[in-house]
Amino acid sequence: MEVELAYTGGAVVQEIHTTPDVPGLEALVGRIATTGFRAVIDSDTAAQRGELVYLLLDEIPVSTLVSGYSVLHATSRGDLEAKLLENLRPPGPPIHGPDMCAGFQTGGTIMISLGRGGHAVVTGPDATEVVDPADPEGWHDRPGPLREDAMRRWRRHDLWRDDSVLRLETFFRDSHMAPDGTETIIHEYTVSATVDPATGKVVECEATPRVLPFLECPQAAASAARLAGMNVFGLRPQARAELLGPTTCTHLTDTLREIEDVVALEHFLPAPGR
Repeated sequence: MEVELAYTGGAVVQEIHTTPDVPGLEALVGRIATTGFRAVIDSDTAAQRGELVYLLLDEIPVSTLVSGYSVLHATSRGDLEAKLLENLRPPGPPIHGPDMCAGFQTGGTIMISLGRGGHAVVTGPDATEVVDPADPEGWHDRPGPLREDAMRRWRRHDLWRDDSVLRLETFFRDSHMAPDGTETIIHEYTVSATVDPATGKVVECEATPRVLPFLECPQAAASAARLAGMNVFGLRPQARAELLGPTTCTHLTDTLREIEDVVALEHFLPAPGR
C-alpha cells in the first residue's frame, strides 16, 4: 500500500494505491485521515476484516497521527516554523483532549505542557535490533535505513495452537530517525492473548509496555485484561466502544482491536492434533 497525504488543515489523502487493488479506495481520497476515516473503509471499500489489506488501511489514521512526531521534533530544533504545526490539526475540536487516554490525563505531563502553551517533545531510547538473525523468516524484507526525520512503524502478529486454545502475540514499535543518524523509539508494546476457538471468546490478554513517551502512559497497560470474555469476532467495534478514557491508550487499543484480524489467520494453521 502506498498513500500520499498533504497537511492542509489536517492530513488529507491525495492518492492511495494497494496491490492487489481494492474496489472503492477512491472514496478515501480527499478524506482527512483521522476521525471517521475507518468508517469509510468499512462502508465504501471492499476491504474485509481478516484481510492483510484491511490491516494496512486501518493503520492509516494512527500512522498519520504518530508521524506528526517528526514535525514536532523538527519544530523543536528550529528546523521548521512553529506555525506549520497548525496544518497538522483538522478543523473542529482538537482530536486530543483531556482524559482521552492515560498520556492525556488531567494533571499529567502532556496536559501541563499544553496548559503552558508548549508541546511536549520527548526523545526515547536508542532503537535496538528487532530482527533476530537466528530467525530469518521472522520478518519480511524491509526497506533500507530510515531517512532523516522519517518514521517507521513495525508490526508483528504471531498465532499458534496450544492444546485446545489459540495463543497469539503482537508486537509494535514506532521509531524516528534524527538528523544525526540516531534512531530512537517512541512507542513499543507487546501484547499476548489466549482465545478459545470453540466459543470465540478471549480467555486472557496482557500488555507489556516497553517504551512509552510519558510518565503516565504505562498506566494504560492494565486495560488489556478487560478483553477477557469479549467475543474475538466483533472485537474491533467493542474495543473501540469500551476502551476509552484515561485508563487506556489509543495506540494500545489499536493493537488490541487487531486481535480480531490475527485470529482470522487460524485457517492457515495445521489442523488440531497434527
